[in-house]
Amino acid sequence: MSKKRVVITAGAAGIGLVIAKNYLAEGAKVAICDIDPNAIQTFKKKYPNSLAMCANVTNEQEMDDFFTACNEFLNGVDVVIAGAGIGGPAALIEDLNYSDWKDTLATTLNGTFLLVRWAAKHMRKNKSGLVILLSSSAGLFGYPYRSPYAVAKWGIVGLTKTLAMEMGSDGIRVNCICPGAVEGDRMDRVVQNEAKARGVDEQKIRDDYVSAVSLKTWVTADDIANMIHFLDSPSGMKISGQALAVDGHTEAIT
Repeated sequence: MSKKRVVITAGAAGIGLVIAKNYLAEGAKVAICDIDPNAIQTFKKKYPNSLAMCANVTNEQEMDDFFTACNEFLNGVDVVIAGAGIGGPAALIEDLNYSDWKDTLATTLNGTFLLVRWAAKHMRKNKSGLVILLSSSAGLFGYPYRSPYAVAKWGIVGLTKTLAMEMGSDGIRVNCICPGAVEGDRMDRVVQNEAKARGVDEQKIRDDYVSAVSLKTWVTADDIANMIHFLDSPSGMKISGQALAVDGHTEAIT
């Protein structure tokens, strides 16, 4: 991976940050964007030889500026990882705000579209590339109280399958990863929102997540990064068009 040129959206925190760290540790050249300016500044200080920019993945101009910087910094791209997404609201469908619905789909789907559209032009020229999209176990199941999130993540699975067909003849592999409940600040906020929407204690929500998984455990950002490492290794060279669950085997979403 030492010669890989990698672009990651939402790369300054959470899962994206762990993925970026793994690639940097292998000697790859990494460019990230994130919506959090403080996280970007922290990343720049720790990894001064990388490209890190503040950009909202739903803003086409900001993303175009990021891609221009990537072109100059990387001179091509080998791997793109679409990590940007939001949890969205937790409510019954009749209680949802339309703007919250649109924001959830825009961040996950529109942001992914902008990234892949840019990357495809470079990867087709090179006749190679790896595209990783981040879906969720919610992209494989229905998800009560979280319909915008589930719809967005199902859309990622459909986009994965379609892009694998479109790009495979040019040697480009496209897969999505479907994490389960990932430990961290983001999931803490999800638990708080769901507990409030359902009128139950937060611990019950946490217990429900664990009980719905065969291995009776949460997953970590490292588990997701390890799957990407596998897909970008010689062992993963023939894997494309797949929605790969990293979730301890979700039996149901309650």
